[in-house]
Amino acid sequence: MIELQGLTKTFRQKDGTEVHAVNAVDMKVEEGEICVFLGPSGCGKTTTLKMINRLITPSGGRVLVNGEDTAQVDEVTLRRHIGYVIQQIGLFPNMTIEENITVVPRLLGWDRKRCRERARELMSMVALDPNRYLTRYPRELSGGQQQRIGVIRALAADPPVLLMDEPFGAVDPINRESIQNEFFQMQRQLKKTVIMVSHDIDEAIKLADKVAVFRGGRLVQFDHPDTLLAHPADDFVSAFTGQDSTLKRLLLVRAGDAATPARTVPTHTSLERALALMDDADARYLTLTDAGGRAIGYLRRRDARAAGGVAGDWLKAFSTTAAPDENLRVVLSRMYEFNASWLPVIDADGAYLGEVTQDSIAEYLSSGRSRGRLPNAGAIVSPAVAAAA
Repeated sequence: MIELQGLTKTFRQKDGTEVHAVNAVDMKVEEGEICVFLGPSGCGKTTTLKMINRLITPSGGRVLVNGEDTAQVDEVTLRRHIGYVIQQIGLFPNMTIEENITVVPRLLGWDRKRCRERARELMSMVALDPNRYLTRYPRELSGGQQQRIGVIRALAADPPVLLMDEPFGAVDPINRESIQNEFFQMQRQLKKTVIMVSHDIDEAIKLADKVAVFRGGRLVQFDHPDTLLAHPADDFVSAFTGQDSTLKRLLLVRAGDAATPARTVPTHTSLERALALMDDADARYLTLTDAGGRAIGYLRRRDARAAGGVAGDWLKAFSTTAAPDENLRVVLSRMYEFNASWLPVIDADGAYLGEVTQDSIAEYLSSGRSRGRLPNAGAIVSPAVAAAA
């Protein structure tokens, strides 16, 4: 866990005036979370990042890592236990890839066998064949491959905290997306506490558990990405997230969030009864379940008007379904692919959780609800910001 308490950095200019590069920042990033720092150039996000491992010495406030004040820890020891990734990668050109990956483990006294095993393990996480690449030098790798090595090098000594300063910014869009996906999968396995500086709102939405937006050295908003998009703290945040912020939310909201309850009946229900239920709800279809209560298809109203029989006689199989944890962007894409106005939401055990429709998606996005909204219903800002408001 990383906690910043009133963190401040002041620089004195040649004329004697002082400039607050970072002004009284308070925030807490829980263990295993990814927090992305966002904001325009010169807003203080990189300075804040570098104060965490004391590459820049704070002028005031404290940084706590797992409850320990970093000011009380030897700088070299602190940095060896915090992974650090930079945009320029910074691989040593005279070292092999294996030597680059194991720089910190070797400084910590790991033996050669343990270092090699760790390097091979990490290489497999980014889909690089260790037999092929460990003995190569950085110049023999592509830019995307070098960036992958830069990321796993920071993880080599298994640090609990990882700091990343625009780690994917210099990579082409295709490689960037691939590396982001690989990093996200690694994070799901390793559960590091990560703080990442970025200028890309889409990257923050994709990767972050929390987003911190900076402006002029102040923390303007600190929230779950969906809440940031749904409830920007001010016009600056709103402009920064973009005019398509509602569409961006499709990546964050799950089908289970936007699903609405819908009646189900077993297949042995009479058509007369099924039709009455649809008439009562003004519905064009009714989901049917098997003897175990699992959703297996649906009945159309026009079919229910047929004389006699039971609902199962007119069962139509679902053309496609949605899982509760699928994001709405995937769900909408599937709706258009199958020309469907609704999808049943069915979990891995076949349980029917409701249905998601184009109307229910629009209702959710316009309702004011958001995923992961932090306490106090919105932005968490530094006391200095609150006082200035």
